[in-house]
Amino acid sequence: MSGARTVHLLRHGATVRPGCLLGHGDVPATKAGIADCVRAAAALSFDHVVSSDLRRAAACAAAIGSAVRHDARWRELDFGDWDGRAPAELDAAALAAFWDDPDTCPPPGGECWSGLVARVDAALAELADATLVVTHGGAIRAALAGACGFDARQVWAFDLPCAAVVTVRLWDDAAQIVRLSA
Repeated sequence: MSGARTVHLLRHGATVRPGCLLGHGDVPATKAGIADCVRAAAALSFDHVVSSDLRRAAACAAAIGSAVRHDARWRELDFGDWDGRAPAELDAAALAAFWDDPDTCPPPGGECWSGLVARVDAALAELADATLVVTHGGAIRAALAGACGFDARQVWAFDLPCAAVVTVRLWDDAAQIVRLSA
C-alpha cells in the first residue's frame, strides 16, 4: 500500500524516581534503564531517531543513535502540580477523577488529555517511514488514541513498562498495530 510508514514507539528506560507521576519534570533515566532501551532498539529496523527533549528519553535516544532529532511534542502529559509526586500523596478523589476522565479532570495546573493527543498526533503525522521515537508512556498512549481511534479508557489498558516498544504501521487514512512488546 502506498504511503505506508512504520513507526516504533519506545518508552524511555527506568528513572531515578520510579512510581512518581513524571510529566514535564526533567528526571533522568538510570544507566540500567538506558541499557534496556538500547537492547530493545537493537531488535528493530529504523533509519531515523526522534526523541522527547526530556533527559529520561533523550539520554536513551542518544545511546541508541547519533543523529537524534529532539521534539518537545513527544513529551509526557504535563501533570502540573502533581509532577514528581507519588500517587499516594495526592487527593484520592481528584486522582480517580483524572483516571476516569483525563480530559475534563486534568491535574491542577496540568494538561488535558486532548491537548496531549493533539500535539502527539501532529508530531506523528510528520514522521518518515522507519522512524524510532523514544518517548513516554502517556505520549505512546496518545499516539495510539490518535492513530487508532482508542479513547482514554482503552489506552490505559495497555501495559507500557519502561523500555516497552509499540510498532505501528500507518497509512494516510488508517493505522494498524503490528507489534507490542515489553
